[in-house]
Amino acid sequence: MKISREDAYELMTEWTESESLQKHMLAVEAAVRAYAKKMNQDEDYWAVAALLHDFDYEKHPDFDVLAKTGHPYTGVDHLRGLGYPEDILEAILGHADYTNVPRESDLAKVLYACDEITGLITAAVLVREDKNIANQTIKSLKKKFKSKAFARGVNREDVVRGAEELGVELWEHIAFVLEAMQANAEVLGLDGSLAN
Repeated sequence: MKISREDAYELMTEWTESESLQKHMLAVEAAVRAYAKKMNQDEDYWAVAALLHDFDYEKHPDFDVLAKTGHPYTGVDHLRGLGYPEDILEAILGHADYTNVPRESDLAKVLYACDEITGLITAAVLVREDKNIANQTIKSLKKKFKSKAFARGVNREDVVRGAEELGVELWEHIAFVLEAMQANAEVLGLDGSLAN
């Protein structure tokens, strides 16, 4: 099958009603695309994995590792039925530690490394009065990263592990992801338009 970003986006929006979850997948896409460009990989191809990594989460949030059902198993089964390539499916499975699918490809490592940190960055921007990612600083992110009370849903260990697996220094990685998200501020709704 021909892999297209447009088809992936359509599938993601068809399965996901939550605007915040859609924006999360778009944020991960922005970061993964930036890494694809940096690593001389096909940006649109990598974007597909990013756009679809959580597309089944809203409909199938619970998972059963033994039965291999729920997120991300259900989504991957659906994508396999549509003919999506195994490297994309393995990257999607690998972004969830509990699947025990090893992250061997660059795509799998990048997807995992970008997933949790985009959530922390988004949360940091949304608590800003101006709600504008252009004004988000690394210094502020460092404080929020250390605060266990802030964005509790973001697993800091996963963020650290993701950078390590990618072979990139943690704050260099976070700065890179922040820059990628800043370049896509309007699409992510982080351009200040949400400010009162």
